[in-house]
Parts: sequence; C-alpha cells; structure tokens
Amino acid sequence: MTTAFTAIPLRAVVEDTALALDVVTDSLRPGALDRPVRWAHVSELHDPGPYLLGGELLLTAGVNLADAPEDVEEYVRGLLDAGITALGFGVTPPMHEALPEALRGACVRHGLPLLVVPPRTPFLAISRAVAVALAEAAQRDQRRVAVAREALIKASVEGLRPLVRELAQQLDAWAVLAGQHDEAVAEHGAPARWPAELPDLLAKLRAGRGIRSATTELADGTSLLAQPVSPQATASHLLVLGRRRRFDATERAIVAVGAGLLGLAGRARDAPLSAATTALLLHSVPPADVLSRLLPGGEYRVVAGTSMRRRAADDVADHDWLSTHLSTPLVQLVDGGFTAVTSSAPAPEVLSGMRDRGWLPVVTRPHRADALPSAAREVENLLDRARSLGRPVVAESAGLSAVVPPGAAGAFAAEVLAPLHALDPDRQPGGLLDTLRTWLAHHGSWERTATALGVHRNSVRHRIGQAERALGADLADPETRMELWFALRWAPDRSFN
Repeated sequence: MTTAFTAIPLRAVVEDTALALDVVTDSLRPGALDRPVRWAHVSELHDPGPYLLGGELLLTAGVNLADAPEDVEEYVRGLLDAGITALGFGVTPPMHEALPEALRGACVRHGLPLLVVPPRTPFLAISRAVAVALAEAAQRDQRRVAVAREALIKASVEGLRPLVRELAQQLDAWAVLAGQHDEAVAEHGAPARWPAELPDLLAKLRAGRGIRSATTELADGTSLLAQPVSPQATASHLLVLGRRRRFDATERAIVAVGAGLLGLAGRARDAPLSAATTALLLHSVPPADVLSRLLPGGEYRVVAGTSMRRRAADDVADHDWLSTHLSTPLVQLVDGGFTAVTSSAPAPEVLSGMRDRGWLPVVTRPHRADALPSAAREVENLLDRARSLGRPVVAESAGLSAVVPPGAAGAFAAEVLAPLHALDPDRQPGGLLDTLRTWLAHHGSWERTATALGVHRNSVRHRIGQAERALGADLADPETRMELWFALRWAPDRSFN
C-alpha cells in the first residue's frame, strides 16, 4: 500500500524498457526526469485539470484533442496549472498515426515533459508499472523510517547531543537544537555562523499555531527545515536542519520522529527541576516542601567524580551525558569533576563510561533527602580511596558505617581526633587532618601522599610525625590506622559547598 507522500521519479517510468516509451527530449527542462510521479491516470477530457491532484503521469490517446493550435496551447497550460508531472500520448492508429505536432510544440514551449506511448504498450501496463513502483517505493520509505526510528531511539538514550548527531547523519545534513533565545543547545556539523535567514525562520515558527514546520532556501542552494521539538509550535526549543538539497516527505517523517524524541527527552528530564526552581524563586512554597517535591520519599545516593586527567571539559555535553545516564537533572559540574544526586546506584557500565570520559567516580550509601548534606564527608573519603586504588568505589550498604549509630560514630570521631583538632582548629586545607586522611588512603606511601597533596615528601613525614606525637599513638600499628580511618570518615565537620 502506498502512502500519501510516496512518489517515484519520472525517470523510473522512462527507463522501464518493458514500456518502450519515447521521450520528447526538447520538452525536458533541467531536472525534469527527477520530478515526482504519484500516480498514472487516464483522461480524455478537454479540461481534466479540475479532476487532478497534481504529480500525475497523465495518459491520453488524444480522443478529444483539439485541432486548433491555440486550443492545444490552452490544454497544455491547463495541465501545467493542475500540477501534473508529465503527459503520455498514446499513438493509436488510425486515430493518430503519430504524435500531433501542435501538442509537441506546446509541450516544448511550456516545458511539460512529453512521453510517446507506442501502440503495443497499453495504458494499463503503464498504470500497473507505476503502481508496482510506488508500492516498492513505499516499502523502501517505510523501512527507511523504521531503521531511522530505531537508530534515533537508541541515540536518545545517550542524550540530546548524540540524538542530534544521529539525526544529522541519517539525513546527511547539519543539525542544530536551538534554545528559547536561539542559542545552540546541541548541534552537529552546523556552520560557525548561522545563515542570516535563520533567525527570521525561527521567529516565523515560534509565531505559528499548531503542529507545523518552516522551510526556506538560501541563495547558495541550502535548504533549511525547522520544526518544534514538542507537539506545539510555541515550543521553547526548535530543531533546524540544513543541506544542499530539499527534504522529501520521507525525510520529513524522520525529522518528526527526531523532534518528538528531543521534546520528550528534554521535558521528562527537566520538568521536576523546573517546577522546583520556579517555586523557590517565587517563594510560593517553603523550601522544605520544594525539597519533598523534588525528592519525594525514599533514599538517595550522591554520585561524585574527580578528573583523572586533563580533559577538554564541555559543560553542556558533560551535564547532558551525566543527567541522561544517571536519570537525574540534579548534576553539578565543578573544576573538572561533578556531583549528582540519584535515586539508585549507577550500573557498572555507567561507571565504566564515566572512566572513559576521564572521571574517577564514587557512590555513597543511601541517605534520606534531608540528610544528604551529611554525605559530604563520605564523598570525600570515598574519593580519597578511589584515588588510592585507581578505580571507582561504591560504598558498601552493610559495612561498619551502616551498623554504627550516627551519634556513637560522631562521639567516637570527636574523642579520637580531639588532639589533632586542637593543633588544626580551622581545618586548613593541607593541614594535619587532610594529610593524615590522604596518607591513610594511600596506605602510608610518602611519595603518593606528597603527590596527592602537591607537597614535598619531607613535609608529609613532618606532619605525620606531628600527628603521631599529638595522638600518642603508633601509626605503624594496623589497628591504630583502622581506628583513625573510621574516625576521619565519621567526623561530621565538612559539608558541600
């Protein structure tokens, strides 16, 4: 079954050797054989125009063809006004032994492609050949849309930018997802300077109503196609594609799939955060209520990552990747690293993907939403351990920290670390407490601790010696190290900035 937009090029009919059609080459203008044929139709009316839809290969045996040249001219002009693609004239002796010269001349003058159908080729054969070709084209179009849809859905899991890139590659075009201020939210292959006509095209689209798209053709031959990424034309984000040839109906269907996926991805991810931010800005509800709406019930984990190497940070792409793979809009990027709040621990393949992007990630144990600030110390300790091991670290849900009551853990930490707090009351970065924690995380390695802190190893030895004397303990004793490690981990004296 053909679809409303299915068409075949005129050359597919002309080059069908079984039909043996002759082309009046003088009637062909540039690109004429690429014009679309949407059906083959037979008519012997003097004026068939009112009964045509456009895009037809009209077939006639000239039963009622006028003799006067001026009437033939009017006949051809009427066919052109009706939008037919080509005229097929059947030579039917003794009615017409050959193609009438008046018809040939009119088609040549007006650029209406003219085909001569020999007596041995019935019109039914042409209609059947066109119908078969249209059905095959429809199947190809459907397969193309299905393949593209599958690829776009797969890309949408990776985020907005991979989805825009896949759409551009499917259509051999450049693509831009434009934000509400016409800024590029995501793009692939787009020119550094947008075409001057693009802002007017986007404004035209934003001013429209209902589901629609807008197109224009630039002076250099580039065709632009713009469409909202949600079901209404007033969407804040618009999708724009450009290339040197026009987009056909099948390609527009693919664009519609991509635009819909972009709209759904953006709205599904950002809606809760948008509502919470609006409530905070307007002071319409208490902050505690906003928190309960944004993180309703249950427990949440903090996922954090530190940069393992010098990397080309792209805040938009990084935020998009993290937000998509962690299924949360609550992502903060700082100094090459990140912190995110999630409802569950990320899968191993997501942690692996973070490493591939240059991050060393850690995952805390579950916390209630109102207790998330207390996870800061846990994040810090986990990151120290991750750096020491050189691999991601996920907090054990049933480890020692989970069975020791928070009050008892805090009291133990305060008592054990009191001598160090007395020497370093302001907890200066790189002070005794930071040095001790880093040294323990690196299993007492002077070199690795010095590298992590950015100081000389002799400075590390001096500080550890101070700590050892203040604590009155032997730091070579594994049990002492273990107690100090948990004391540093349980100390409730740091929070997120």
